[in-house]
Amino acid sequence: MDDVLDEAVSAGGELVKPAQEADWGGYSGYFADPDGHLWEVAWNPYWEF
Repeated sequence: MDDVLDEAVSAGGELVKPAQEADWGGYSGYFADPDGHLWEVAWNPYWEF
């Protein structure tokens, strides 16, 4: 998770909110791409694939 945000910043994105534990039991953070679009990177322990 943190690595994904680090990669986004290395590629020219801007960290908006560092990843942290979420109220719903997961882990998420936000970055903006070079065009200013906001992206959420999230991990949810309850999602099954």
